[in-house]
Amino acid sequence: MSKYPLLGMTLAELQALAKTLGMPKFAATQIASWLYDKKVSSIDEMTNLSLKHRELLKQEHEVGCAAPIDEMRSTDGTVKYLYGVGENRSVEAVYIPDEERGTLCVSSQVGCKMNCLFCMTGKQGFTANLTAHQIINQIQSLPEREKLTNVVFMGMGEPLDNLDEVLKALDILTSSYGYAWSPKRITVSTSGLRKGLKRFIEESDCHLAISLHSPVPTQRAQLMPAERGYSITEIVELLKQYDFSKQRRLSFEYIVFKGVNDSETYARELLKLLRGVECRVNLIRFHAIPGAKLEGADMETMTHLRDYLTKHGLFTTIRASRGEDIFAACGMLSTAKKEAAKKAADKAEEVDKNEKELIQ
Repeated sequence: MSKYPLLGMTLAELQALAKTLGMPKFAATQIASWLYDKKVSSIDEMTNLSLKHRELLKQEHEVGCAAPIDEMRSTDGTVKYLYGVGENRSVEAVYIPDEERGTLCVSSQVGCKMNCLFCMTGKQGFTANLTAHQIINQIQSLPEREKLTNVVFMGMGEPLDNLDEVLKALDILTSSYGYAWSPKRITVSTSGLRKGLKRFIEESDCHLAISLHSPVPTQRAQLMPAERGYSITEIVELLKQYDFSKQRRLSFEYIVFKGVNDSETYARELLKLLRGVECRVNLIRFHAIPGAKLEGADMETMTHLRDYLTKHGLFTTIRASRGEDIFAACGMLSTAKKEAAKKAADKAEEVDKNEKELIQ
C-alpha cells in the first residue's frame, strides 16, 4: 500500500495530522519548514523531530517528491517535463528560461473539460483533477528549481475547475510557512468559470489572466464552449467590481487567428469590451495543432493590432513564442498519446504474463 504524501499539505492539514499522531502542535511548523524551506526528500532528514515521531510519521506517510519521468528540450532552451500523476496518467510542465527570469508553466488537471477549438489539451478530454501534492511536486521536483522566479498556471487543465486544490497549492507557495513567495510571482489563467472566478479573486492575491480570444460572444462560443456557460461580457462586468490597479495584475490572453479575429473591427470591439478595466492584453501567436483548421496571423498583422490597441489606450504586448518545436507552446500540451501507449504496453505485458503462466 502506498503512503500518503506530506508534500502538498497546508499548515492547517499538518497541524491536524500532528494532533492525530499525538505530536505537539509546533511539530507541524517544523515539518512544513523541512518540506517547503529546506525541501528535504525523506522524513529521516527531519532531524528536529524526535526519532519516535519520525518513525510514527513514516508508518503511513512519506515526503512524496517524484522527479519527472521524461523530458524534451527545445532549441530555444525551453524544457518540457513529463510527471507521473497516478497509474497510466501524466501531465506536462514547461520550464521557460529567459535571462534572469525562469518561469514554470504548471498543470492543474489531466486533460481538460473546456474543449477549446485551438487547444490540444481540450481535445484530449478530461481524466482527473490534480491534487495539491501533484501540483506542488511539479515545482518542488523541477531540476531547475533554484533558478525559478515565476509560476504560471497555464499548463494542462482549467485551474478554476479544480479550485480547492489550486488554492491549497497557492497557499503553500505564498504563505510564510511555505515558499513565502510574493503573489506577484504567480499568474493563474482561466477561461472564466462562474462558480470559481469570484472566489479566486477574493481568496487569492495572485495575478489573473483571462483567456479571451474574441470580444464577440457568438464567435467566442465557437472557439471556447465555456462562453455558453459564462459570457465574456458577464466576466468583464464581474471584474469591474474589483480593484486590479495595485497588488495584482489583470491580463487578457488573445490568440490571433488569421482571418478570424485579427482585424481592426475586432480591435474596436476589444476596446469597447474592456473600457474602464485596468488591464493589459497579451497577443499570442497560434500554433497549429492536429485537427484544427485555424491558422495563425502573421507578425505584421499582430504588430498592427498591438499598435492600434496601444494607441487607443489599451496596453498591449505580443507574447514571445517558446518551445513550439517540442509541442510546449501555448495550447500544445497533451499526454493522450503517452497514456494510450502506456496502457497498451501494460496490457501487452499482462497478456504475455498470462501466456507464460498457461505454458507453465
